[in-house]
Amino acid sequence: MPAPTPYPKQQIRLCTSSDGVRIAYATCGTGPPIVKAANWLSHLEFDLKSPVWSHLIAELCRQHTLIRYDQRGCGLSDRDPDEISFDAWQRDLDSVINASGVQRFALLGISQGASLAVAYAVAWPERVSHLVLYGGYARGKLKRSSDPRLHDEAETLVKLAELGWGQQNPAFRQFFTTQFIPGGSPEQHH
Repeated sequence: MPAPTPYPKQQIRLCTSSDGVRIAYATCGTGPPIVKAANWLSHLEFDLKSPVWSHLIAELCRQHTLIRYDQRGCGLSDRDPDEISFDAWQRDLDSVINASGVQRFALLGISQGASLAVAYAVAWPERVSHLVLYGGYARGKLKRSSDPRLHDEAETLVKLAELGWGQQNPAFRQFFTTQFIPGGSPEQHH
Protein backbone atom coordinates (compact mmCIF):
# COMPACT_ATOMS: atom_id res chain seq x y z
CA MET A 1 0.00 0.00 0.00
CA PRO A 2 1.49 3.42 -0.94
CA ALA A 3 2.33 5.86 1.82
CA PRO A 4 -0.25 8.62 2.32
CA THR A 5 0.56 11.90 0.62
CA PRO A 6 1.88 14.40 3.16
CA TYR A 7 -0.13 17.53 3.63
CA PRO A 8 1.35 20.53 1.85
CA LYS A 9 3.21 22.99 4.04
CA GLN A 10 1.49 26.35 4.00
CA GLN A 11 2.17 29.76 5.38
CA ILE A 12 -0.85 31.56 6.82
CA ARG A 13 -0.98 35.34 7.00
CA LEU A 14 -3.57 38.01 7.67
CA CYS A 15 -4.41 41.02 5.55
CA THR A 16 -7.00 43.71 6.10
CA SER A 17 -9.83 44.44 3.70
CA SER A 18 -10.81 48.03 2.95
CA ASP A 19 -13.48 48.01 5.69
CA GLY A 20 -11.09 46.75 8.37
CA VAL A 21 -12.10 43.06 8.27
CA ARG A 22 -9.12 40.73 8.74
CA ILE A 23 -8.86 38.08 6.06
CA ALA A 24 -6.70 34.98 6.59
CA TYR A 25 -4.88 33.70 3.52
CA ALA A 26 -2.42 30.90 2.90
CA THR A 27 0.28 30.18 0.35
CA CYS A 28 1.73 26.78 -0.45
CA GLY A 29 3.84 25.27 -3.18
CA THR A 30 6.18 26.88 -5.68
CA GLY A 31 5.80 27.84 -9.30
CA PRO A 32 3.41 30.00 -11.30
CA PRO A 33 0.75 31.45 -8.99
CA ILE A 34 -2.87 30.35 -8.80
CA VAL A 35 -5.27 32.42 -6.73
CA LYS A 36 -8.40 30.59 -5.57
CA ALA A 37 -11.38 32.87 -4.99
CA ALA A 38 -13.06 32.00 -1.71
CA ASN A 39 -16.19 29.95 -1.47
CA TRP A 40 -18.50 29.07 1.38
CA LEU A 41 -17.33 27.10 4.41
CA SER A 42 -13.58 27.08 4.26
CA HIS A 43 -10.94 26.79 6.93
CA LEU A 44 -7.31 27.17 5.85
CA GLU A 45 -6.03 24.64 8.39
CA PHE A 46 -8.82 22.07 8.31
CA ASP A 47 -9.15 22.06 4.49
CA LEU A 48 -5.69 20.46 4.21
CA LYS A 49 -7.07 17.30 5.86
CA SER A 50 -10.56 17.49 4.37
CA PRO A 51 -11.76 14.67 2.11
CA VAL A 52 -13.43 17.40 0.04
CA TRP A 53 -10.44 19.74 -0.50
CA SER A 54 -7.17 18.01 0.44
CA HIS A 55 -6.55 16.30 -2.91
CA LEU A 56 -7.16 19.47 -4.90
CA ILE A 57 -4.95 21.59 -2.66
CA ALA A 58 -2.12 19.04 -2.75
CA GLU A 59 -2.26 18.77 -6.53
CA LEU A 60 -2.40 22.52 -7.12
CA CYS A 61 0.57 23.07 -4.76
CA ARG A 62 2.64 20.45 -6.53
CA GLN A 63 3.73 22.73 -9.42
CA HIS A 64 2.22 26.09 -8.51
CA THR A 65 2.11 28.61 -5.73
CA LEU A 66 -1.47 28.34 -4.51
CA ILE A 67 -2.97 31.35 -2.74
CA ARG A 68 -6.30 30.73 -1.04
CA TYR A 69 -8.19 32.42 1.76
CA ASP A 70 -11.07 32.12 4.17
CA GLN A 71 -13.88 34.44 3.21
CA ARG A 72 -15.17 36.85 5.84
CA GLY A 73 -17.21 35.01 8.44
CA CYS A 74 -15.42 31.68 7.88
CA GLY A 75 -12.35 29.84 9.09
CA LEU A 76 -9.52 32.00 10.38
CA SER A 77 -10.89 35.27 8.95
CA ASP A 78 -12.94 37.65 11.10
CA ARG A 79 -16.03 35.69 12.08
CA ASP A 80 -18.62 38.43 12.61
CA PRO A 81 -18.13 41.20 10.03
CA ASP A 82 -20.64 44.01 9.69
CA GLU A 83 -21.07 43.36 5.96
CA ILE A 84 -21.37 40.15 3.99
CA SER A 85 -22.08 40.95 0.36
CA PHE A 86 -20.75 40.33 -3.12
CA ASP A 87 -19.05 43.75 -3.06
CA ALA A 88 -17.33 42.93 0.24
CA TRP A 89 -16.19 39.56 -1.14
CA GLN A 90 -14.73 41.36 -4.17
CA ARG A 91 -12.82 43.77 -1.93
CA ASP A 92 -11.52 40.83 0.13
CA LEU A 93 -10.25 39.02 -2.98
CA ASP A 94 -8.49 42.20 -4.10
CA SER A 95 -6.95 42.63 -0.63
CA VAL A 96 -5.60 39.07 -0.64
CA ILE A 97 -4.14 39.46 -4.12
CA ASN A 98 -2.46 42.75 -3.20
CA ALA A 99 -1.15 41.40 0.12
CA SER A 100 0.30 38.30 -1.55
CA GLY A 101 2.32 40.43 -3.95
CA VAL A 102 1.47 38.50 -7.11
CA GLN A 103 1.18 40.60 -10.25
CA ARG A 104 -0.14 38.11 -12.82
CA PHE A 105 -1.78 34.80 -11.98
CA ALA A 106 -4.30 32.15 -12.90
CA LEU A 107 -7.59 32.73 -11.10
CA LEU A 108 -9.64 29.73 -9.93
CA GLY A 109 -13.31 30.09 -9.06
CA ILE A 110 -15.22 27.13 -7.63
CA SER A 111 -18.96 27.24 -6.90
CA GLN A 112 -19.71 30.63 -5.31
CA GLY A 113 -16.14 31.72 -6.08
CA ALA A 114 -16.76 31.44 -9.83
CA SER A 115 -18.76 34.68 -9.97
CA LEU A 116 -16.08 36.45 -7.92
CA ALA A 117 -13.39 35.21 -10.28
CA VAL A 118 -15.32 36.40 -13.34
CA ALA A 119 -15.94 39.83 -11.80
CA TYR A 120 -12.26 40.20 -10.89
CA ALA A 121 -11.10 39.10 -14.36
CA VAL A 122 -13.41 41.67 -15.97
CA ALA A 123 -12.10 44.45 -13.70
CA TRP A 124 -8.39 43.45 -13.94
CA PRO A 125 -7.89 41.53 -17.21
CA GLU A 126 -4.19 42.43 -17.36
CA ARG A 127 -3.55 40.60 -14.07
CA VAL A 128 -5.40 37.37 -14.86
CA SER A 129 -3.44 35.00 -17.11
CA HIS A 130 -6.04 32.19 -17.00
CA LEU A 131 -9.58 31.97 -15.67
CA VAL A 132 -10.61 28.52 -14.42
CA LEU A 133 -14.23 28.05 -13.38
CA TYR A 134 -15.72 24.93 -11.83
CA GLY A 135 -19.25 24.35 -10.56
CA GLY A 136 -20.24 28.00 -10.90
CA TYR A 137 -23.67 29.28 -11.69
CA ALA A 138 -25.12 32.37 -13.32
CA ARG A 139 -28.13 32.50 -11.02
CA GLY A 140 -28.56 31.33 -7.44
CA LYS A 141 -30.93 28.56 -6.39
CA LEU A 142 -33.82 30.93 -5.73
CA LYS A 143 -33.51 32.49 -9.21
CA ARG A 144 -33.04 29.31 -11.28
CA SER A 145 -36.53 27.89 -10.86
CA SER A 146 -40.05 28.96 -10.06
CA ASP A 147 -40.83 25.57 -8.46
CA PRO A 148 -42.19 26.36 -4.97
CA ARG A 149 -40.70 23.14 -3.55
CA LEU A 150 -37.18 24.20 -4.58
CA HIS A 151 -37.74 27.62 -3.02
CA ASP A 152 -38.94 26.00 0.21
CA GLU A 153 -35.90 23.70 0.25
CA ALA A 154 -33.46 26.58 -0.33
CA GLU A 155 -35.08 28.71 2.36
CA THR A 156 -35.05 25.75 4.79
CA LEU A 157 -31.32 25.23 4.21
CA VAL A 158 -30.68 28.91 4.93
CA LYS A 159 -32.81 28.73 8.08
CA LEU A 160 -30.92 25.63 9.27
CA ALA A 161 -27.65 27.49 8.80
CA GLU A 162 -28.97 30.49 10.75
CA LEU A 163 -30.22 28.33 13.63
CA GLY A 164 -27.42 25.78 13.81
CA TRP A 165 -24.32 27.80 13.00
CA GLY A 166 -21.78 27.52 15.80
CA GLN A 167 -23.96 25.33 18.01
CA GLN A 168 -22.70 22.16 19.63
CA ASN A 169 -25.75 20.17 18.49
CA PRO A 170 -24.36 17.30 16.36
CA ALA A 171 -27.57 17.12 14.31
CA PHE A 172 -26.72 20.41 12.57
CA ARG A 173 -23.15 19.33 11.88
CA GLN A 174 -24.32 15.98 10.52
CA PHE A 175 -26.82 17.65 8.23
CA PHE A 176 -24.24 19.98 6.70
CA THR A 177 -21.59 17.27 6.47
CA THR A 178 -23.87 14.97 4.50
CA GLN A 179 -24.67 17.84 2.12
CA PHE A 180 -20.98 18.08 1.16
CA ILE A 181 -20.02 14.40 1.48
CA PRO A 182 -23.29 12.53 0.83
CA GLY A 183 -21.70 9.08 0.48
CA GLY A 184 -18.98 9.68 3.04
CA SER A 185 -17.87 7.25 5.70
CA PRO A 186 -18.27 8.09 9.41
CA GLU A 187 -14.51 8.80 9.51
CA GLN A 188 -14.78 11.26 6.61
CA HIS A 189 -17.78 12.95 8.20
CA HIS A 190 -15.82 13.36 11.44
